[in-house]
Amino acid sequence: MRIVIAEDDALLREGLALLLRAESLDVVATAEDPDTFLAAVDAEKPDVAIVDVRMPPTHTDEGITAAVEARRRRPELAVLVLSAYVEQAFATDLLAQGSARLGYLLKERVGRVEEFLDALHRVADGGTAIDPEVVAQLLTRSRPDARLGRLSPRERDVLALMAEGLGNAAIAERLVVTDGAVHKHIRNIFAKLDLAPTDRTDRRVAAVLHYLEDARRRA
Repeated sequence: MRIVIAEDDALLREGLALLLRAESLDVVATAEDPDTFLAAVDAEKPDVAIVDVRMPPTHTDEGITAAVEARRRRPELAVLVLSAYVEQAFATDLLAQGSARLGYLLKERVGRVEEFLDALHRVADGGTAIDPEVVAQLLTRSRPDARLGRLSPRERDVLALMAEGLGNAAIAERLVVTDGAVHKHIRNIFAKLDLAPTDRTDRRVAAVLHYLEDARRRA
């Protein structure tokens, strides 16, 4: 796995590089600003980019803008975004724009090495990794939605793990239930959210988007 890191904090940037190299992962370049990051993407053709949301010169959305441009240049590039705190608009847009090979983690998660590496590998393998704290905050804010009130506490737990990007088997393991029970809960979620099966809609993604979009409207 070839990795480029874009992070303006030198300590975190070098710490990430050391951590990943210790795991026998190939960090081919590090960058402290968007221009250097994009040049590295062009030159090194990485499999994964780890990108800070806020980068120079204004420390607003330069990292996100650079990540979008990197994916335009290399559509197959997996991107794992790091943020110091929950930035709701971006977390919602992450899924709305298509969630394959995308992740959003709070920086504090890096210190939990096993969880961080699990998220990195999940994104590199084509999946989604959304920080549990992001999911928890967004789903809590969305409770006034009438359809959300139809869900049982266990169905809410399942939906929260779906939003993190976990598949059925991983959800079953996390909740210590059978795969069949998870499948049943997901069927109930779809029914209670009025998500009928169609050829054009991924109901799993639609269910998560329903909650995250509602959270953004109420923020």
